[in-house]
Amino acid sequence: MSKLFRGSYTVAVTPFTDDGNRICMDSLKKFLDWQIACNVPGIIILGTTGEFLTVSDDERREFVATTVEHTNGRMDVLVSTMNSYTPNAVRFSREAEELGADGLMILPPYYYTPTEDEIFAYYRAISEAVSIPIMLYNNPFTSHVDMSPKFIAKLTKAFHNIRYIKEASMDVGRVFDIVEETDGVMNVFAGERVVESYLLGAVGFVNPYGNYMPFSTSRMWDFLVEGRIEEAKHIQELTEKIDHLFSEGHPLYGFQCYSKALAAAAGYPMGDVRPPLTSFTGLGQKGEDQIKKMSSIMEEAETLTLSMLNQTKSA
Repeated sequence: MSKLFRGSYTVAVTPFTDDGNRICMDSLKKFLDWQIACNVPGIIILGTTGEFLTVSDDERREFVATTVEHTNGRMDVLVSTMNSYTPNAVRFSREAEELGADGLMILPPYYYTPTEDEIFAYYRAISEAVSIPIMLYNNPFTSHVDMSPKFIAKLTKAFHNIRYIKEASMDVGRVFDIVEETDGVMNVFAGERVVESYLLGAVGFVNPYGNYMPFSTSRMWDFLVEGRIEEAKHIQELTEKIDHLFSEGHPLYGFQCYSKALAAAAGYPMGDVRPPLTSFTGLGQKGEDQIKKMSSIMEEAETLTLSMLNQTKSA
């Protein structure tokens, strides 16, 4: 495994047609070109943000194939292949590798609240079925499983291709704990608190904001790597404002419909969400009002980022 994943990877929404019946490949291609133009190094598809539970097997295959073919090596492509039934997770993972994906991002089995032994067997089956890198995904909020640093170290030692993790437990100190427990072998991608995670040893950022502000948020990570911590903090403060507006406008999973609406506001329409998620149109005037506020923050982030970059050029 010579490939190294580093930096801000957009965890992408899935573009649907206006009627929601199909994935819109034309919208996907335009979206991918936008990401590449903003120097985003990688994209993660079919995760929670990408409404993976609403996508059929045939749609999944076409979506992965089109993404890999269109990006054509211009950015890393990771595919989320989790499933509550291990053989399905194995099948999705093999398929993604066969179609040319660079890596996988995989949540533990969901709904059943598995034991550590069951989680270990699940990742063993997947790891033994593929050769590409696997990014674990620790998100107790969605999976009801919290993988401890010690258990993560056990997986890292057992399987040569488990070398990445998206840590989204809401405990930023876990980043340091995972790096320490695995002797630096595990590469941690931040799931939140990006600046703090970087300072604690994270090597990348699974970026939901990249769906509508890829330029400023990918530059945020670049600022961190360049040691420009305060400038990165300024951008993070703006993403936090958007988070607060998300939580005001819709509970729990409202970020998907808002992310799509914001992508459309940026010039890249991605359709609406599929049921049972509440559609953006279903939010009514409240949704429209929130989008106006968020769009203003997006513009502020863009202006701020360009200003900071121009200061660098003139220095």
